[in-house]
Amino acid sequence: MKQPAQKRRGTYNESTIVEIGEGVTGWQQGDRVVYHGNLQKNGAYAEYAVTTAHTISRIPDSVSFEEAAALPTAGYTAYQAIHRKLPLDQVDTILIHAGAGGVGGFGIQLAKAAGKKVLTTASRRNHDYVKRLGADEAIDYRNEDVAERVKEITDGKGVDAVVDTVSRDNTTASLDYLAHLGHLVYIAGAPDFMKVKPFTIVPSYHEIDLGAVHQADTDSQKDLAVMGDDMLAMVTEEQLSPLLSETISLEEVPQALESLSERHVTGKIVAKIK
Repeated sequence: MKQPAQKRRGTYNESTIVEIGEGVTGWQQGDRVVYHGNLQKNGAYAEYAVTTAHTISRIPDSVSFEEAAALPTAGYTAYQAIHRKLPLDQVDTILIHAGAGGVGGFGIQLAKAAGKKVLTTASRRNHDYVKRLGADEAIDYRNEDVAERVKEITDGKGVDAVVDTVSRDNTTASLDYLAHLGHLVYIAGAPDFMKVKPFTIVPSYHEIDLGAVHQADTDSQKDLAVMGDDMLAMVTEEQLSPLLSETISLEEVPQALESLSERHVTGKIVAKIK
């Protein structure tokens, strides 16, 4: 029996345009671009890749290929959480879990740039790092009671929003950190709704799944380019760090993926294909 072809991995890429499809306008060969690709198609671990013109962002001259490549997927996911899901005019305090990770690190910076008070969870050794990113308060989730610390920091109110990047169990636990009418944004699984106490905080729930946009309409997909353009502008203006921690070769990708799965990495690793 013929085995199905295995899809090439890699969901995002920075590249120089070498060919342009029929009917594409506004772009030319040699333009430097970055994009988040369709998870259902061949990925970016290759010298050449194909993507859609309406989802790419132009890389400014002041931003390196490596810096641009560090932005998606984590950066766009954080952007969607902060700027597309949360009603920021109703939010003053945000707890972002796993602030030393990619999504968390971008989330801290975006929330702080939006003028919010930012709390984050991180191991003790990463507290200085997350505070450099802009976190006002860092909670040692291994040795502190997160719920108690949140109540202490917010004078018993709770936070207006939580962005969870960890797990369904952590998302469920985060319900206890919310203020009345708070917002829960989850990336790694919905909370256990059976544990939501009725007539208490009356929370709003917001699911994040960046890759799902590729199955949506074209106008929705165009928002990927909007997010990329905005974040690249912030990098240019030094309002956002791309969190680039290491640049590796294609041959080193398997080892890097293992380190990522074991949570031994702070920031973003970029692989140079050629």
